[in-house]
Parts: sequence; C-alpha cells; structure tokens
Amino acid sequence: MSSKVGIVVPTLGKRLEFLRECLESIRAAGQAHVLLVAPASFYPDKQLSSDLFDQAVIDPGAGLAAAINLGVANLPAAVELVNWLGDDDVLTKGSLAISAHALGSSTESVMVFGSCDYIDAAGKVIWSNKSGQWAVPILRFGPDLIPQPGALFRRAAFNKAGALKSKYDWAFDFDLFIELSKLGKLKFVDETLAQFRWHPESLSVEYRKKSVNEASKVRVSHLPRFLRLLSFLWEYPSGKLPL
Repeated sequence: MSSKVGIVVPTLGKRLEFLRECLESIRAAGQAHVLLVAPASFYPDKQLSSDLFDQAVIDPGAGLAAAINLGVANLPAAVELVNWLGDDDVLTKGSLAISAHALGSSTESVMVFGSCDYIDAAGKVIWSNKSGQWAVPILRFGPDLIPQPGALFRRAAFNKAGALKSKYDWAFDFDLFIELSKLGKLKFVDETLAQFRWHPESLSVEYRKKSVNEASKVRVSHLPRFLRLLSFLWEYPSGKLPL
C-alpha cells in the first residue's frame, strides 16, 4: 500500500489480542503504511493476518526509542507524515484522515495532535485528555499534556529534530515535542484521535515515578544555561503533576 502516512508499531509480540486490535484500528483510521518493529523471535507473518501490516523489521534490542527510530528510518521514501503507536493502544475510526488533512492544510505546522481517551484492559473509557492548544506553551515549564497516540508529525521535522533520544527510556516523546516546537507550530485538532490503554503492564503506568523524574530532566535540558541553576524552584512542584 502506498501512502504519505506511516505508522510504526513497536512490539514484543506478547499481547496478540491487543496487537491485533491496535493494527485493525490503524487500518480503520485511514490510509497508512504500517511497519512493525519486533524481535527476531516473533514471526508476525505467521501470527497475524498479512493485511494488518505492510512491513516488519527486526528490533535490535537497544530500547524503545531506538526501535521507533529504526522503524521511521525504514519507512518508504514516499512517507511524509509519521507517528508510532503502542501495541496495546488504538486509533479512532477515521482519525488518520483527520490528522493528515489538518497537517496538510497548515504549512506552518510540523505536528498535529488531538484528544485521547484513556481506557482499561477491557476497552472501557476511564477518562479523557482534552488538553487543547494551551498544552503547547506549558511544555517548557509544566507537565506534558499532549497525547502522543493519535498525533502526526512531518517526517522531515522528526529527522531535523534528531529523532528520538535513546538516552531517555520514557520521556523521549516529551523531548521530541519540545524539539518540534522549535521548528514550527504544534496544532491541536478538536477530535478524539486515539485511545491509550491504561493497565498495570503499560510502561507509563508501571514506571510512573521514574517517567515523571525523567520528564523533569527533559524540561531542564531545554532551558537556557543561566536558568538551569534556578529550575529547582518550579521543577519540584511541577514534577508532582501528571504527564
């Protein structure tokens, strides 16, 4: 399938039911080239229907950020708009068509994002993140309230920003958003574009405290040098807020 949109799905292949639902949701979200990044021990062509993905590459085992970077790098040259999706998360129906149109019609924008539902293991909505455009200016001094699932960004901007930093285990998307905000506009689309599965095995749930601390390091790293020494004045209280 040829498409200007590419979605990378990093997976260990351990949760096939969730993975199938994830891939089915991408197909229902709009036209996209779907690339799986999986360990050599997982054979997606034998365990998944071939119409659910277009390409698969072997995960080098260097961490999640490295796996996603590898996936983006291996997408076809025609792909211009990219994102990744956790193998237990889902996109809402038609969401890729909405986000691709919004990004295509806004030349100054390098990324679009929308609202995101948080669902439990059974798919029941727990709460919704409807942060809005105001989530962008607080990136530098507050929590990351921009939902990564459902977002879409320009591949050229992703590469210019230096891709994802492998030194971060959890907050690499937060760092990317800040880097992208230096290159252009991050535009909010008033639609629910994705659902993030909130369950005990989710990395962001299991390592909650560590991810909050890492997000603090990301914010400080983007401050001017003279402000870094004073960052403790706001980093301690802002670190108590949810990502």
